Amino acid sequence: MNEPQAKNKADALALDVLTLARNTLLVNLRFLDVALSQFMPEFRENIGLATDGQAMYYDTLHVLRGYRDERTLAAREYLHLVLHCVFQHMYHNKDVDRKLWDLSCDIALEHAISQLKLMAVTVEREQKQRDITEKLKRQAGMLTAGKIYRWLLTHPLGETEYETWRRLFFADGHDLWYENGETIQTQRTGLEDWQEIARRMQVDMETFARRQGDKAEAIMQNLREVNRETYDYAGFLRKFATRGEPMRTNPDEFDYIFYTYGMRLYENMPLIEPLEYRDIKNIREFVVALQFSGLLSLKEVRGFIRKTYEVLRATDSPKSQVRLHFLLCDGANAEYVHIRDETELETLLQRLKIRDETDFRPAFIHADGMLQRGEFRNLRGLIYLTDGAGAFPRAKPNYDAVFVFVNDDYGKPDVPPWAIRIVLQRDEIDYDKQQ
Repeated sequence: MNEPQAKNKADALALDVLTLARNTLLVNLRFLDVALSQFMPEFRENIGLATDGQAMYYDTLHVLRGYRDERTLAAREYLHLVLHCVFQHMYHNKDVDRKLWDLSCDIALEHAISQLKLMAVTVEREQKQRDITEKLKRQAGMLTAGKIYRWLLTHPLGETEYETWRRLFFADGHDLWYENGETIQTQRTGLEDWQEIARRMQVDMETFARRQGDKAEAIMQNLREVNRETYDYAGFLRKFATRGEPMRTNPDEFDYIFYTYGMRLYENMPLIEPLEYRDIKNIREFVVALQFSGLLSLKEVRGFIRKTYEVLRATDSPKSQVRLHFLLCDGANAEYVHIRDETELETLLQRLKIRDETDFRPAFIHADGMLQRGEFRNLRGLIYLTDGAGAFPRAKPNYDAVFVFVNDDYGKPDVPPWAIRIVLQRDEIDYDKQQ
């Protein structure tokens, strides 16, 4: 057999190995059927195994050597690569630290695959991986790419340790994610397709996870991360604080001469409409209820409240003034504190407590009582900052209510139909990052 024939035979054999790997995954993981069928493998020399979100590229020698050394490696690497696309790892922020992001994505996927406990993708290195992932779970919490990346940013690895982790979790090359500078990040080619696949897959996985117990939990956590709603908290507060500001005509500046002249000359067609508006000193009042159950540290809670205070106070204008009323919620009690400046805010922050139980009702009872006694001139809404779940009032209050949850498991706490819900991750409310 001459060299071209040998090469063609090797290429065909490598393609057979990848086809077998894909079919094995289809049989065992039916919720991945659409994702696994998105593209066919394409040969590209000296690339190992890689994807740009549009195609899967393989090198013949890489596939055959891996299959020779460990029969299940091809299926595992195939699954690893496809999950990169499902979780949209290549569509990252352009300012991301490449080394840490690549490692974070690989760790998240290898952990999720190992947790499936599927013999068809089990490899020898899993035990060494597990020693690291167990440590990460204790320190970083959920092992999603985003969570691991943020942990690595604050817990830098030494060069030797980084290389050890990288080799242990490596499955495919990521160079195509960064090809031509910002190609994938700026063009977002294929992103909408993978977003739709991820949403559909999460629905299918809800059923699969119930049947499989905790085997699919790591994949579900990654799906919740990529499918979750994201919020511009500061932007939302600004809109909430300024919406519905009143406008009044200004009779002092309205010229009735042109108005009546036009009505006479053109019958029902005035020459000028009463569009001039006068400035009104409008008082907007907000109640900020505070109750935290332990997810956040006191330092994080204080930063969260300072940010909320600064954003709301920044909506002050010559036409409209903001007054903030704070409620310290402690179980069945709610203590009222009126904050007029930052000094009083700092005094309040020193009195905050962390409690195990949460009940949202006392804050509304207290606010309703103040409203009935006429202690508010213009109550626009109640903003409840919390990191826990609790009991809600049965009836809608006579003002807007916003619940701002800090929930690190990417869940969506249930709220009544009349409530506005905002769900933030702990890293999204860091005070220093939002300056």
